[in-house]
Amino acid sequence: MEINKVTNAVPFDTISTDMTFVWNRGCTMNIVVNQIVYTVCKNDIIILTNHHSIENIGFESARLIKFNLPFIYNMGDEVENSLKGTLFFNITSVPILSIAENELHVFENSWDIFCNEMKSKDNMQYDMLQSILKQIIILCARKLKKENNTTSSEREADILREFRFLVENYFVKHHDVAFYASKLNKSPKTLSNLFSSLSDRTPIDIIHERIMVHARKQIYHTTKSIKEIAYDLGYEDIQTFSRFFKNKEGLSPIQYRERGRLTSS
Repeated sequence: MEINKVTNAVPFDTISTDMTFVWNRGCTMNIVVNQIVYTVCKNDIIILTNHHSIENIGFESARLIKFNLPFIYNMGDEVENSLKGTLFFNITSVPILSIAENELHVFENSWDIFCNEMKSKDNMQYDMLQSILKQIIILCARKLKKENNTTSSEREADILREFRFLVENYFVKHHDVAFYASKLNKSPKTLSNLFSSLSDRTPIDIIHERIMVHARKQIYHTTKSIKEIAYDLGYEDIQTFSRFFKNKEGLSPIQYRERGRLTSS
């Protein structure tokens, strides 16, 4: 989908699909995602999931690619694992990749073929569009894998990716490292040691960050009571949740909601 600044911003809605690739084709654009401002230069691609809430965006022209997770499940384990770890479940930071001048023609050719194929009306159109979209996704995954290359073994990196995947699926019910360690057939200490060698964050940091992303979004964008939000996130009482939130944010949930209302008014 090609859009420009006079186009309705509805296409930027990230809730309706699992994945949205935004390829900036104009001058530098600013986008506010989960209340954090990101600067996206020309020919950068910012990759968003349905857990990312876009509050504001200023752009000249852009290309959008939107799809759901089942689409990648038949693309091979290597591609799936790379995407799962690098793109889909790094919720606390938004991946942005830069297309270099010597790489631009490959992306441009794929996009042009995709657009031309959209005009086809035969019974082979779907297979062709699927093939081209897979090519674009793999190009993005390769770039991100290269940019995030680490000296650690692939198996260790896989464990961290699986941990993030598990957190994404269970963070509303399970807040303790022991649960995730058992799912990975590791002890909590082994998992913590692995994180210390590969990351500047601990397993509990990842869990807490994911809870906070969801909590901020619910407090800021919904009319649910703080008690409801706390219960949805697996907290037995509002006091425990409020203490946790204030410790992380510096404001109580009520203060955070009030500040949001003042900012938007």
